[in-house]
Amino acid sequence: MIWEKLIQCKDNIVDILNQHCEEYHEPGMERFNNSKYGWTNRTWRNNSLRRAHVEVVDARESKKLWIIHVCMFPVLNNGGPIYGFDIVSGQNKVTGAFHDISSLKRKDHPLTQWFIDNTKSYKPNKERELPQWAKNIFSDGMIAAGNIQEEKELDQICGMSEYTLKHYLKQLPNYNGDDQSEEIKQGQNYYCEQQQQNPHVPRAMLSLGLPEDDVKVFLADNLFPKV
Repeated sequence: MIWEKLIQCKDNIVDILNQHCEEYHEPGMERFNNSKYGWTNRTWRNNSLRRAHVEVVDARESKKLWIIHVCMFPVLNNGGPIYGFDIVSGQNKVTGAFHDISSLKRKDHPLTQWFIDNTKSYKPNKERELPQWAKNIFSDGMIAAGNIQEEKELDQICGMSEYTLKHYLKQLPNYNGDDQSEEIKQGQNYYCEQQQQNPHVPRAMLSLGLPEDDVKVFLADNLFPKV
């Protein structure tokens, strides 16, 4: 039940992106589309979004794990926040679900405040404690949930990610040209720098059997690439 729902959620996210953006082939990314390991990476963009990245590692058969990573950066004249959604799931439970619309340098932004207001009714069965690098970039409404086993809570997480994504993509064009590109670049790069401090990502990818050389390059250049 869990994997079926998560795969449907992934398909819905891809459908939403296809409605609002154009998929493109990012140079070098083909190295990280490897059917042997169930590793898939796709990217989209539009006039307001310079990069939307969806990564899936489908290791259900080999490791009893399934992972999705979604991250979206506005274009460099748009001071809008960064959209993020990540799930790590075993066969019987979601061990981690993380979702935020993160303002640059934690400055207040209307889209982030909308996110906080429209997701505060969700209370995780088990909250995950955030490390300092995460507190440096995520909003006060950041969702960090663990040990999700109930269908109702899983439906909430998936529905929330799709609902917030639709709103994000519809509203983001309103902020084109609203800020200086150098400040936006610094803010987005700071977000990437903090994300790159997460020690769990390389450990998780290597534990899934992904090639070590590929993982090193992917983490350095493709997962959270600086501008």
